[in-house]
Amino acid sequence: MSTYRDPAARSGVLRTVGTRERRSHLSAPRVPTVGIDIGGTKVMAGVVDADGTILEKIRTETPDKSKSPKVVEDTIVELVLDLSDRHDVHAVGIGAAGWVDADRARVLFAPHLAWRNEPLRDALQDRLAVPVMVDNDANTAAWAEWRFGAGRGEDHLVMITLGTGIGGAILEDGRVKRGKYGVAGEFGHMQVVPGGHRCPCGNRGCWEQYSSGNALVREARELAAADSPVAYGIIERVKGNVPEISGPLITELAREGDAMCVELLQDIGQWLGVGIANLAAALDPSCFVIGGGVSAADDLLIGPARDAFRRHLTGRGYRPEARITRAQLGPEAGMVGAADLARLVARRFRRANRRRVERYERYERYAQAFRAGTHGRASRTTEDPGA
Repeated sequence: MSTYRDPAARSGVLRTVGTRERRSHLSAPRVPTVGIDIGGTKVMAGVVDADGTILEKIRTETPDKSKSPKVVEDTIVELVLDLSDRHDVHAVGIGAAGWVDADRARVLFAPHLAWRNEPLRDALQDRLAVPVMVDNDANTAAWAEWRFGAGRGEDHLVMITLGTGIGGAILEDGRVKRGKYGVAGEFGHMQVVPGGHRCPCGNRGCWEQYSSGNALVREARELAAADSPVAYGIIERVKGNVPEISGPLITELAREGDAMCVELLQDIGQWLGVGIANLAAALDPSCFVIGGGVSAADDLLIGPARDAFRRHLTGRGYRPEARITRAQLGPEAGMVGAADLARLVARRFRRANRRRVERYERYERYAQAFRAGTHGRASRTTEDPGA
C-alpha cells in the first residue's frame, strides 16, 4: 500500500482537484485505486485499474442508520485494508448516497446513514495512508458512464439514476457540475404534480414519487391490497403476501407478459419522459443516461420514456433531440467512477510529493557541497597555517 505521509500537502492538493478536473483523466497515473459505493443496504468496494476494469470486488451490509458515523468509517477502512493486502492501492474514492459539499470533504446529509455534516474525507485520511476523495454516488456513476460506458464521446451528459428514489448528475465538457454548494443534480425533488403524493423530503408532488422504484412498488401493492382483478398474477406469485411485492418481481412479471406489470412500467416510464423533457428545457444536453436498479426493465421503461419525452419536449420538431439510453456499467458504475475520480487525486498528490522530494534532493546536494567546501577550507587551514 502506498504511503503518502504529509497530511498538509495532501489536503492542499485535494482542495484544487474540483477546479482542474476537466480532461485531467488523460494524464492521470495508470495506477490501481479503490472505489467504494455506499448505499442504503450495501457497501461495495473494488480495486479498479486505469481502463475501468474491476480487478477485485468485495461487499458488506451497510451499517444501520442508527449507528454512529465511526461504525461506517470502520467498515470502509476494513474493506480498504482487506483489498490493499493484495493490491498496491494509490488512492480511495467514496461514492456516497447523500449530499456532499463542494470541497468533497463533508457529507452534509445522508438519508440512509447517521451522517450529518460529517467530515468523512479527513476522518478517513487520518486512518488511511493514501489520499481520499468523497463525492455523491450519482456523480461517480455518471463519471464512470462518461469514461467507460454509455456516455463515451458526449460533451453534455445528464445521468438519471432510478432506484428507491431518483438521483442525478450533470457532466459538461468532461467536468462534473456540482453547483455552488455541491448538491446539484437532485432531480428527484423537482415538483411535477402540485399538491401530489407526499415525499419523505417534506414536499408534495416530487418527480421521484411518480417515477422510481418506490413509486412502482407503491402502485403495485395498492392494486394488490385492493384485490384488483388486474393484480391476480402478482398476488398469486407472492401467495397473497403483499409486502413481498418488489421492483425486480414486477420487472420479471412484465417480461413474462403480465399486463398490469407492463402497464405500471409504462406509467413510470411516461413520468420519466416528462421529467427528462423538463431537464432538456433547462440544460439542453446531448445525452441522457438512465441508470439505477429500475433501469433493468430496459425498453419496458425506456421505450415509454422516449415517447413521453418527444411529446413534452419544448420546441419539439424544431430542435435536435437528446439521445436517451440505458447505462452500461450496471450496479458497479458508482464504484468504478469513484475509483477513477480518486485517480485524479492520486496524480496531483504524486506530483506535489515529487516536487517536494525534488526540493529535498536539491537541498541535500547543496548541503553536501557546502559541507564539503567548508571541510576543504578547514583542512587547508590546518595543514598550512601561514596560507
